[in-house]
This record gives sequence, structure tokens and C-alpha cells, in this order.
Amino acid sequence: MTVYNLGSINADHVYAVPHLPVAGETLAATALQRELGGKGANQSVAMAQAGANVVHMGAIGADGAWATERLQQLGVDCSAVATVATPTGHAIVCVDPGGENQIVLFPGANRALPDQVLAPLQHCGAGDWLVLQNETNLQCKAAQIARQRGARVAYSAAPFTVEAVQNMLGLCDMIIMNAGEAAQLSRALGCDMGQLPVPVVVVTRGAEGADWHDTRNAQQISVPAHKVQPIDTTGAGDTFAGFLIAALHAGASATAALQLASAAAALKVTRPGTADAIPSMAQVQAFMA
Repeated sequence: MTVYNLGSINADHVYAVPHLPVAGETLAATALQRELGGKGANQSVAMAQAGANVVHMGAIGADGAWATERLQQLGVDCSAVATVATPTGHAIVCVDPGGENQIVLFPGANRALPDQVLAPLQHCGAGDWLVLQNETNLQCKAAQIARQRGARVAYSAAPFTVEAVQNMLGLCDMIIMNAGEAAQLSRALGCDMGQLPVPVVVVTRGAEGADWHDTRNAQQISVPAHKVQPIDTTGAGDTFAGFLIAALHAGASATAALQLASAAAALKVTRPGTADAIPSMAQVQAFMA
């Protein structure tokens, strides 16, 4: 069984700053690192660290070979990643001493994916998952192929727009949003989470934990967050999503998958960085113990 991830690949330029900048402010950073990032890459790494067989579908520019090399080192199959004329996506990430972040994103190659990157989906089927988010093109087409072949589709609704989510609602089996995104969607559609036309809605609430809404059976499961001292919250949501999907893929119950994902995200925020800071399954299990 395989998890296919149609996802972004970015170079994250991470600046340590004394506080997050405000409009018109020139702020001196105290440190700079270039790291592998992007919601797609982060989620692929998280799923691989959680033990899943992950095939990443995406694109880089001629400047991005280092990114796919690092993904492969972290256990992700990058044979379907295309090289295109557009530069590799990148993000400018500011992180303050409390671990909060502010991000400016240049999509680059992530928005120029050729149809050929979807070729691996011809091999997917029942028992497999397709993972999607909003940092690439081709989401709807990929979801249609996967569902026709019997795979389940998980969708991280970020970066969030109501229009993007509406286009995906009938094409996914699970949607993952943070509390702010969920509130925006509820207002736009005039319904609560339990009424969305998606079998499972997962809402992450940061330090307050996460909720699982089973819309077909009108059931809700909630798990608390672990209390930790955050250093860098960048990639925490991607870590949560990756471990959640990998656990469900391996046959875990909703409650067990939520608990594992919550622990993985908590451990991630105690570490600086993005994809390279995502913990392994062994580290998460030790943290939970």
C-alpha cells in the first residue's frame, strides 16, 4: 500500500528575528538557514517518518536538485518529481523567540506542474491514499483519478481560500483545517463542521488539541494537545497531517491516529526548522511514553 502526495517542494529561508515584523518596519535577523520545506514536502517527510511508503508528485526548477536529494534521503520516492523551467518554490520564514512564524511564499515550480507528474496514480487503488493541499495545481484532476481507482483522498485546505475548498469538497474523503480556516468555511457555507459534504473533517486547534468530525455518523472525537515549550511552530500542522494520514493508512483507529499526530506535532514545535526537524516514529513513541 502506498501514499501518493501531490505536493509543493520549497526552499525555506528561515530568519530568526527578535519579533515578527510589522508594516513599514526594517528588522535585522539574528540568524539564517536554508532548509527543505513546502507543505507537500513536509507532509511527505512526516508520512515517511511515520512508516508509510510515500511517492511524491511535484516539480522543481533547475535550481532544486538538492531538495529532491534531501527528500530521498528522508525516505520519500521522488521518481515522479519533474524539473520545469520555472524556479523552485521558496518561502521567507520569520520565526520569533516564542516560536511563532510569519511566512511569505513564492509558488514557483509548484504552480507549473505538468500532467506527467500524475502518472504514478495509474498504479493506485483500494488501500492507497492520495494527499493534496493548495500549494500546487492539478489537485482536482488528481483527486478524480484517485477516486476512480478506489483510493482515498485526504486534503489539507491550506493555503486557505473558500473557492479552492469548494472545488474539492466533493472529491475528498477527509479534509484537514485549522480552527481559523474551519470558521471561515463555516461562515461561507452557512453550516457547521458536521454538515460538510465530506465523510471526515479534522480541525486542529493548536494548544487546544484537535477534533475529528465523522459527518456520516454525527460523531466527534477530540484529543488534547501536549504541553510543550515551543521553539518553532513552522511545519507543525504538516507534521500533524502526515502522521495522521500515515497512521490511518496503517489501520489505526481515529482516536489512535489523532493521538499519534498530536504527539508528533508537539515534538516538532520543540525543534527549530521544517522538514529536517520532523521527528521519527521512534522519537514520537518515546515522547508519548
